[in-house]
Amino acid sequence: MTEDYLARIGKLIRDARQHRGWTQLQLAEALNTSQSAVNRIERGNQNISLEMIARIGEALDSEIVSLGYSGPMHLRVVGGRRLSGAIDVKTSKNACVALLCATLLNSGRTVLRRVARIEEVYRILEVLSSIGVRARWINDGADLEIVPPAELDLDAMDADAARRTRSIIMFLGPLLHRMDRFKLPYAGGCDLGTRTVEPHLAALRRFGLDITATEGTYHAVVDASVRPDRPIVLTERGDTVTENALLAAARHEGVTVIRNASSNYMVQDLCFFLEQLGVRVEGVGTTTLTVHGVAEIDRDVDYFPSEDPVEAMSLIAAAVITSSELTVRRAPVEFLEIELAVLEGMGLDHSVSPEYTADNGRTRLADVTVRPSKLEAPIDKIHPMPFPGLNIDNVPFFAAIAASAHGSTLIHDWVYDNRAIYLTDLNRLGGRLQLLDPHRVLVEGPTRWRASEMMCPPALRPAVVVLLAMMAAEGTSVLRNVYVINRGYEDLAERLNSVGAQIEIFRDI
Repeated sequence: MTEDYLARIGKLIRDARQHRGWTQLQLAEALNTSQSAVNRIERGNQNISLEMIARIGEALDSEIVSLGYSGPMHLRVVGGRRLSGAIDVKTSKNACVALLCATLLNSGRTVLRRVARIEEVYRILEVLSSIGVRARWINDGADLEIVPPAELDLDAMDADAARRTRSIIMFLGPLLHRMDRFKLPYAGGCDLGTRTVEPHLAALRRFGLDITATEGTYHAVVDASVRPDRPIVLTERGDTVTENALLAAARHEGVTVIRNASSNYMVQDLCFFLEQLGVRVEGVGTTTLTVHGVAEIDRDVDYFPSEDPVEAMSLIAAAVITSSELTVRRAPVEFLEIELAVLEGMGLDHSVSPEYTADNGRTRLADVTVRPSKLEAPIDKIHPMPFPGLNIDNVPFFAAIAASAHGSTLIHDWVYDNRAIYLTDLNRLGGRLQLLDPHRVLVEGPTRWRASEMMCPPALRPAVVVLLAMMAAEGTSVLRNVYVINRGYEDLAERLNSVGAQIEIFRDI
């Protein structure tokens, strides 16, 4: 490689490392090399193989370079443009991922309609395909057909794909009914005993699952004689924790009561799907779920996942931040009512159409029209709560919305460690955000957004927030390495362009 390319790759690696919050020593330890070697790579003073670039990208969960095309994807944004017209909400990322894991319960054929074609879904499909599941896109790529084999080949699992999706944890619930012992890779950052993993294991132990962990791998042993003999009380009202407990209970022949369950949108979608598989679930939409499981499931099912409330909030935020009039169609309004109430309190001019039913026959949809408004900072702080509170994933959008409002807004993102830190990237676009601690940020508005070139934050929702702010900033901005956005959004740039944005996709290496 030329010195110029080495320097450019080194800068990409340095930026990705810094956005991950790692030191050079931490990256060196992940690569089993020395800190001095990482330092030379980042300064462009060391030749580097394609294999090493791929290893670095995997360690940092960042698409440094990709085979088959010229390099990582970037976005060039010409801001200051008003949006107009109407845009449809795609199906839910989090629901689709859970449903793909749930297909492991079924011996029959599953068709999922209008599945989101995003990187997170692709990673799960790569894992499923590697263990023998036949997965293919049908109907011109609109729908997904899943047919499991008689026996899964877990030894052939694509470990690299598994480690790139935190959703792999939801394989535990279905697999404990299929084999007495198995191994499962886990994603970096999901350390055994942390708050994000231990609640899963505590719930699944009640079904006889015992897990030990070595470096990067869960070793699972199942005692089929162990059955839940009393209600399972989840120690955390988490979405994936509840889904894992549901997946385990679905094939437990008998009644399982799950308390302190999440009632969020993806959990409800999973419950609706399980009912099509013949598993009766009482209490959908509440914090107590009663599951009437069945020992075997062999059904051909056809299911429509519902629309994504977080994507709907992203599109609403895009209209608010760019002072546009935009209609967001097929918004799952049941899961946006608190957000809309907060926005109304800030002075947002908007209207909501009469409700109608999603294709799954259960979820309530509406069309939300947003109009240019003069916003005032909310009186109370913005903070998430389990459904029916303000959605955890929607909190970051209020950072950019608050920056567009008059006054000071306190945002308290108490759920995720360090996610609030990434919101301060808005300061590079003219924002005035003060980080009070890893969970709280104070936002001053209104903001005169200005164009900038920057690396995409490694967290999905803050990355989209930066993109939306770029759309509001006069001039041309560049957002580099947007793989993280592609993990959760399908064709977002093209769809925003369809309602008046000017976003160009390009690659430079």
